[in-house]
Amino acid sequence: MANLLEQLLNALALAGLLFLVSAGLSLVFGILRVVNFAHGVFYMIGAYLGFTTVALTGWFWPALVVVPPVVGLLGALLESSTLRFIYRRPPIYQLLLTFGLALILEESVRVLYGPTAKGVEPPPLLQGAIDLGGLLYPRYRLFLVVLGCTVGVAVWLFLKATRAGLVIRAVAQNSEMADCLGADVARVRTLVFGAACALAGLGGVAAAPMTTAYLGMGISVI
Repeated sequence: MANLLEQLLNALALAGLLFLVSAGLSLVFGILRVVNFAHGVFYMIGAYLGFTTVALTGWFWPALVVVPPVVGLLGALLESSTLRFIYRRPPIYQLLLTFGLALILEESVRVLYGPTAKGVEPPPLLQGAIDLGGLLYPRYRLFLVVLGCTVGVAVWLFLKATRAGLVIRAVAQNSEMADCLGADVARVRTLVFGAACALAGLGGVAAAPMTTAYLGMGISVI
């Protein structure tokens, strides 16, 4: 029974981590109609920036707050300077562009950080294990379950219960009609792409204490 519970919790922890990545990937594909090959690299960048933030501040929690907006801003800048101009092109253009961006970004990380993996210590509050009826289970993995559920509910509420979410869904369903009704479609696309990259960055920060930050982690998670 303890082994079954452990496997269940491991699956939930991994699902929480993968949700942070897949939610952004789904947003980009559902609204921008782009298969973003570079999405996993933003996850990797989040992990490395998380390592940098912890190294500079000595604390893990600031990384969860600071890194996602930074990664989101990077994604928004790349969307507005590259992807924005090829939405009406055949999908092969988008695939080649995002694949090229992935190669450039990953090589940039290699130059900045080197080829070795970077370990990140979980915060003291989440170190060690907790006793679950005879099963000692890592606190940090339970945190990943809670984080994934919290972000999932927050994203759902944002899309379903806010005016901004309504505009995003309108653009996803019919961008030309949304544009005629006054929605700034280009801005919505940029914000959605940035938000998707921010979610990937958050996933990278959360993954770093469990998997370390290493080159190629973006490909493995995708």
